[in-house]
Amino acid sequence: MSFSPDTRRDLLRGKMVPLPFQPSSLVRIFISSVFSDMATERETLLEKAYPEAQAFCQKHGLMFEVIDLRWGISELVDPDHRNTQLSLEEIEACQKLSAGPTFVVSASTAVPTRSPWLKGLLGDQCGHQPVPRLIAEKEFEALTLQLSGDSAQLLAQWYRRDENALPTCYVLQPAAGQGWHCLEGRLASALRVAAQKAERCGLLSPEQRHCYHKSAIEWEIEQCIRHSQHSNPGAFIFLREAEDSDRPIGQGTNSELLEKADNLENEAKQLLSNLKAKIASCYPEQLKVHTLACSKDSGNPQCKENNKYLKQLCEQFTAVTNHQVLENLRYQGQTSEEPGRLLQELGHHTALCLKNCRFFCGRQNLLDNIFHCIRQNNDKTHTTLILYGPPGCGKTAAMCKLSEGVQAVLGQDSVVVIRLLGTSQLSSAIHSLLMDICLQVCLAFDLPPPPSQTKQTCSDLVLFLSKLLLTVSHCGTQTLVVFLDSVERLLPADGAHRFHWLPTDCPPKVHIIVSISTAEPDTLKALQYAVPEAEAYFEVGPLSSEEGEEMLEMLLASDRRRLSPAQRAYFHQSFPSGGQALLFKLAFHEVRKWASYTPPSELVIASTAQDAMHRLCERLEKSHGTVLVAHVLGYIASSRNGLSDTELKDILSLDDEVLSEIHHCHFPSSKTILRLPPLHWARLRSDMGEFLAERKADGFTLLCFAHRQFVEMVQNRYLSKQDQIKRHFLLADFFKGTWSWGMKKPLALPHTSRTLNADRKVAPQPLWFSDTVANLRKLSELPFHLLNAGRIEELKRDVLGKDWARRGIQCSAEACFVPTATGNMNWISCKIIASGIESVVDDFAMCTECIRCPELRLVQETLLLLKPAVSSIHSPEGVTVMALSCDHRLLVAGSQDGSMLVWNMEVFEMLHALPGHSAASILPITESPENPSLCKSSSYFIAEVRCVKVFGKGTCAVSAAMDHSLRIWNLISGRARFIIQDTRMEEQPSHHLHVDEGHMIVYSSSDTKVNAWHLETAELIFQISGEASDAWMCSAVFSPGLAIMTVSEGGTLSLWNSNTGELRSKRQLPGLQEETPTSSVLIQKQGKMIVGFSGGSLSMISSDGNRLLEKLPGRVCFVVASEDESILAAGFEEYVRVYLADPKGFRRFLAADLEHEGAVQTAVISAGNSIIVTGSQAASIQVWSLSDQGMLTDTLEGMGAPVTLLALCNCTLVSASHSAPHLGVWNLIHNHQQKTLAPIPNTGCAALSHGGNYVYFTQPEDRDKVIIWNAIEGEVCDTLDTSARVRCLEIAEQNQLLFTGLISGTVLVFPLNSMQDVACIPPPESQKPVNGIAINKQEKQLAIAYDDLVLVLDIIPTDPCPVIDRPAYTFKTQIPGSLISRVAVLADYRVLYGMTSGDLFLYDCPRAQVFPLEGHRSQISCLESSHGEQRALSGSEDSLQCLWDLEFCQQEHEMCYYKPTSLLKGICCACFSKDDKYLYTGSLDQSITVWDVASGALLAVQCVYTTAHRIVPTADGFVAITKVGRIIREQFHCPKTTPPQYNPLQNIVATCTVKSRKKDRENSRKQRYNQGNSSGSRSHTSKVSQICSVM
Repeated sequence: MSFSPDTRRDLLRGKMVPLPFQPSSLVRIFISSVFSDMATERETLLEKAYPEAQAFCQKHGLMFEVIDLRWGISELVDPDHRNTQLSLEEIEACQKLSAGPTFVVSASTAVPTRSPWLKGLLGDQCGHQPVPRLIAEKEFEALTLQLSGDSAQLLAQWYRRDENALPTCYVLQPAAGQGWHCLEGRLASALRVAAQKAERCGLLSPEQRHCYHKSAIEWEIEQCIRHSQHSNPGAFIFLREAEDSDRPIGQGTNSELLEKADNLENEAKQLLSNLKAKIASCYPEQLKVHTLACSKDSGNPQCKENNKYLKQLCEQFTAVTNHQVLENLRYQGQTSEEPGRLLQELGHHTALCLKNCRFFCGRQNLLDNIFHCIRQNNDKTHTTLILYGPPGCGKTAAMCKLSEGVQAVLGQDSVVVIRLLGTSQLSSAIHSLLMDICLQVCLAFDLPPPPSQTKQTCSDLVLFLSKLLLTVSHCGTQTLVVFLDSVERLLPADGAHRFHWLPTDCPPKVHIIVSISTAEPDTLKALQYAVPEAEAYFEVGPLSSEEGEEMLEMLLASDRRRLSPAQRAYFHQSFPSGGQALLFKLAFHEVRKWASYTPPSELVIASTAQDAMHRLCERLEKSHGTVLVAHVLGYIASSRNGLSDTELKDILSLDDEVLSEIHHCHFPSSKTILRLPPLHWARLRSDMGEFLAERKADGFTLLCFAHRQFVEMVQNRYLSKQDQIKRHFLLADFFKGTWSWGMKKPLALPHTSRTLNADRKVAPQPLWFSDTVANLRKLSELPFHLLNAGRIEELKRDVLGKDWARRGIQCSAEACFVPTATGNMNWISCKIIASGIESVVDDFAMCTECIRCPELRLVQETLLLLKPAVSSIHSPEGVTVMALSCDHRLLVAGSQDGSMLVWNMEVFEMLHALPGHSAASILPITESPENPSLCKSSSYFIAEVRCVKVFGKGTCAVSAAMDHSLRIWNLISGRARFIIQDTRMEEQPSHHLHVDEGHMIVYSSSDTKVNAWHLETAELIFQISGEASDAWMCSAVFSPGLAIMTVSEGGTLSLWNSNTGELRSKRQLPGLQEETPTSSVLIQKQGKMIVGFSGGSLSMISSDGNRLLEKLPGRVCFVVASEDESILAAGFEEYVRVYLADPKGFRRFLAADLEHEGAVQTAVISAGNSIIVTGSQAASIQVWSLSDQGMLTDTLEGMGAPVTLLALCNCTLVSASHSAPHLGVWNLIHNHQQKTLAPIPNTGCAALSHGGNYVYFTQPEDRDKVIIWNAIEGEVCDTLDTSARVRCLEIAEQNQLLFTGLISGTVLVFPLNSMQDVACIPPPESQKPVNGIAINKQEKQLAIAYDDLVLVLDIIPTDPCPVIDRPAYTFKTQIPGSLISRVAVLADYRVLYGMTSGDLFLYDCPRAQVFPLEGHRSQISCLESSHGEQRALSGSEDSLQCLWDLEFCQQEHEMCYYKPTSLLKGICCACFSKDDKYLYTGSLDQSITVWDVASGALLAVQCVYTTAHRIVPTADGFVAITKVGRIIREQFHCPKTTPPQYNPLQNIVATCTVKSRKKDRENSRKQRYNQGNSSGSRSHTSKVSQICSVM
């Protein structure tokens, strides 16, 4: 059942109302049966039916639990007479929690007989009839009036009056020893006699009298009836009928026994008859009757009839359970997707809040003060409020009470968001917490939810939340209040404990209240650093003695208890000055056990919480045994997220120490199944009380400790180092499934020398329960326990993928297509699909902290690259500016949407998300001197950040943006100190900033204005105005010379006094010849500004004028200088020219310019002037050595967009783009170390052979040589000289030939086994260069493509090497303005060729027939035929791929994959797998995709973060060579069946479309193809003549 609209609205808006239901992931069934009569049935169900029902539930994402309190015990163990009440509580829990059947009754209607085989069950078939533990005062007195003598004395001896109960009642005293069974019979007989007499006297009703005759099973059935819904009862009753219960009485039977048996038989018959009638009237449809013939073999388990009956019972149980589960799933509806998952989370926190508010008392002053502060701050900007105090002081209860009452203070339409952090998995990690809060606020205020890209990184969510709060503040009158309790319980990942995610200031109508424990001083200190205002902190102190007593009274009243005056006085004396709330709660659990007759000597209350917890443990140990208590608490404390009841029972069933203690004096009841008797766990679970709390994790409700102090106490008391390892070891065994699936685990019984080898019947633990349901609990817990148990090799092998790392395999981790030889990749694949790649990265981070293993580090880094973030720092829009602090510790980046991020470059963590210029003006605004009436009301801007400067040793920054505002930031607090707003929107905003810290001035300059502002007061010192007709293009401030210099568009140089703004001089710069300034850099030491111009001029400008440094061949796009101003670099077109400072200015430093792949955009020089890094329009970054004459040392790929910004701090490079929403972070030392000795350069000219073991390529500086690289040895094995620049390379591996196409049009053929015998294929006249070479799969034909001509030649095998004969066919294309871009040759002299116009043709040379293949609209960039040459793939520059059926000349599939965020599109290379089933494609967007040839479906996507420009198949995958010279080897394995939930784009922001066309075997093209050239229609001949001509 999905949530109703009203409930959904209440949850989203934070209304504290009880929920009608909570969706459950648990199927919990209570088995009610006669203790002695149904043992065989219970055993059979456990062995056969439960596992089948469990598997069914697991396939639907549910846990399966059976509560059978009578299984596994040899006799009724009930010393405190609580078993009946315990059963009723368990039934109630089943009805509340179960997503399936809740109650199953297995009962026998057979009555006692005098037959020999039933003699041992005489009178027990109705079940145990317990005497009541509690009897109301008036009822007990009515009973005692009917008794006298021994019977009255017996009741007085065993029942004592307890005035502490509300109302007063008589309590049956605890019993011990074997004599209790006889005493219980006497008590029961006396009570029944008294009840009958009292009923006759009118003192008791028939119902009251019947209570003394009820069996335990009848009590359980009544509990079920009382709380069931008729439409969905969830209860099923299985009755066993005996056919021949009236058999003749055997001879030799004692007559006295027979007479007594007759009486019992009559009573039992009547009881059973009444019970059966009640069942039939309440559950006619749920009643299942089994008839079992009674014979001499009925007691034999091998009896045929008995086996048939048991089989039917199991089948019916399974069918009923499965049906009810499906009905409940349909009834509850699907809540796993958003917002259903969010609503479940909100329901969890709402229920906890209501529970905490139920017993809240006192603290009225604290609540009033906080509410007063909230009211005061509601209409203005304010800070976050903090509640703090020691553990157990009641912070959580105070937060819940505040959330309950805040709507009464701010209005019922206020939206309340509350999270009790750490009580659920989603509220434990900062990423999921922020994602849920953002989603709730968006839904509550009817705003668009966060986009999918935003959800992928924590920094994006931080920024989104900051903007969302501003939007909420401006969108209406409703107020938002966010409560975050116990922030110290957040996991430290993503910098959660640095509180960068916490908004520094709350806008009007938005409030954030957090609580924190003082027991975490480091976290508290970090919070105080983030929120330094002392008035924001509110201490939660201890409760006073009066408040503590009030709290105790409330708790006792809820439990229907009270204290006597003497006991209350003793309690008051124990806490004269009050104490923490937790202490009073623990005291309540002690005093609630006090009866009015408890001796004063037994009244003990612990004075501290620690003592109280230890006393609780001692009491548990005394009642349940030290081993059981220690191990249960140890397992819970050792778990990662908590354990469910079901899991705990399974784990305890694997614990040999626990089972040995339980069975220390008797054998287990079953010889084939060995488990913990459920009654032992139920009694302990009931007694643990305040110890435990529920936590939502992995989709289930788990048990954990209610307070951190409990965890610490358990660790100190029960978990030594050795015990910790033992607990983790067994937990690892359980979650690994070591002893499931019928695997027997031996147990050496302590009282005998016998070993019992039995099935523990624990739940199986596969990775996948079904195609769509993963084992989330195993995925979450197993790595943690293997690590802490010291089972490192298993961890590496089964979880972390050690073999994968060792083999150097790179595989698509988001797919379920894994290397065949590495089964452990199934784990990584499954976890990524089920929990996201972030969870896998977290596991590796956890493990690499404890394991020193380079292989694991390699896998971890690979997985990081698979993240959508691509090891980059996200910003919501394109990055426009970057600035580093002088010590390189901080990086400030501004984006197109006006937001700014501050990052710590030492640890690569975000410090602050500054709403920046996308925020409303919510701080005091300094008025513009030109517009004194500037409106101070809040207005909303979204404006690109134009420039940023960091100063004050990294403590401050100033930014300017398109919203015409200037903001001065405190980078320590993340708050804006000043906002200077100019409303003259007709002028251009500031595009340059300069900070003069010595004079405390910040200068901002635009096209026509320079303003000087005081750094401390934000007051305007002066303003310089220019002419709008001649805008300033460059400006600079010379601090030593106290001068401001501007250069205008028309070449006018102006000098101004930087202290006063007075004009010093103004002149026209000579020799510029109508060039305009394009870029500039300030050289403070020389007092000069280096300016680049549109015509290529590079000038040095000073107060004395300008001097031409050099005339560059193209437009100067940037000028940069090193930190010491000794190196200058200017970029133009695809080149960067480097200069060295000298006394006259600068001179050329490098003889040759640095040639980039695309047009250069930016450059940065290292601090020591050893390297220069350049970025280009082609999205590549190149690293050059200045100490080695400008040698190219590295090429970095992965930005996926033009590189427009670079920053270099030590060995860390940061890159950014105006077109990409992220900053790339590179470790230059690490990247250089990881390079091969001779990386293949990016010439686009390379070939592979022998499975990638040999690579053939040319160097950019010498492209007339072909280098043969041995990839195995990592060395050059040969160099081949050619006569001209090489344009393309092809390998005929079988014939051992290397074909090189030259720019001259010649093709050289090198036999690889004899490099001296070089053959030459000359070009046709006037044809050059060679555009492409192709060899068919059999290596029998060769095709050479020129601009508009194709040669087809035979490769004739001879000894010692093949011979290339003269062209067999030559044909010429005749498409004006279009050239051949790609070519492929097939058997029988058929040629595929693609054009720059997007046209694609299949030409049959022998028949001179051409067949146009229509489908592309842009240049063909890739052509590849299958190995069987039945299909071909064509790819174009618009990322479109077409798969062709060459037999019918018909398109089969049209596939298109691209990343919307990538500016690079197009297909680079492709190949078919060896069996032609799959297609591997390399794209310009730096990904490799895998496609199914038959269906055209996308199977997997691999992000390789560089472009693969050649790819060839291997036996089990492919090998590719990338643009940066890396060789990628991948294995690929596709499962026989693909899970329905599998989505290859799950972790990638990309789009994929596939269009398929059915084959038409009557297609006219096929008819024309089969007709040959004998008759050839005229129209067809005309078509051929238009496309190509035969030569």
